[in-house]
Amino acid sequence: MTERAPESAAAKQPRPKALISWSSGKDSAFALHQVRLAGEFDVVGALTTVSEAFDRVSIHGVRQEILHAQCDAAGLPLRIVPIPYPCPNEIYEARMAKAVARAVGEGITHMIFGDLFLAEIRAYREQKLAGSGITPVFPLWQRPTLPLAHAMIESGMEAYLATVDLKKLPAEFAGRKFDLRLLADLPKGIDPCGENGEFHTCVIAGPIFSGALALIAGECVQRDGYAYCDLKMAEAGRR
Repeated sequence: MTERAPESAAAKQPRPKALISWSSGKDSAFALHQVRLAGEFDVVGALTTVSEAFDRVSIHGVRQEILHAQCDAAGLPLRIVPIPYPCPNEIYEARMAKAVARAVGEGITHMIFGDLFLAEIRAYREQKLAGSGITPVFPLWQRPTLPLAHAMIESGMEAYLATVDLKKLPAEFAGRKFDLRLLADLPKGIDPCGENGEFHTCVIAGPIFSGALALIAGECVQRDGYAYCDLKMAEAGRR
């Protein structure tokens, strides 16, 4: 009988545990996809801030039922950090610090972010996590955003614009699918991935999901300088 070759020491080493900072949108979804392809980390959960006033993902305005469906489809336990609206920075930082401390206590050592090129945002994350026991990871950092947008679409990822900044885009863009037609229609100066806050998305399908979510677009409302498309789960839940 042939003996099996002994496993290498590297193969026996457990992968570092990580959380994905989950916005419900395309950047965090694609960051998770890249990390899973690389296989360097064991992603054990998704961390999301939810507005207590609206019961929705903060900034993106995505309903909690969709958030839960996304994480179920991605095979990720969801960790919700509730925050008030409006949220003073000291409250946000205190609640995030509590979530980070809990993660460290569970042996989690890294947090993955979908940031693309905003240096001040990256510096803020690095500063707040410094000394916490959590190391930030930026798998999409400084990838050119037009090729990146194409790569997202080509991967099979599907997303809709959930929120639009009315200072940068007309309200009619809220609810549109993130696809090649959208990229062609974006006005000059608008980042193809919306990294400057022009728009925020809700992912419904892609290589990280076990199945696509079935959503319908509801009413679009304008509030505080933003247009929000109220995406809802269809009765079937998944298509």
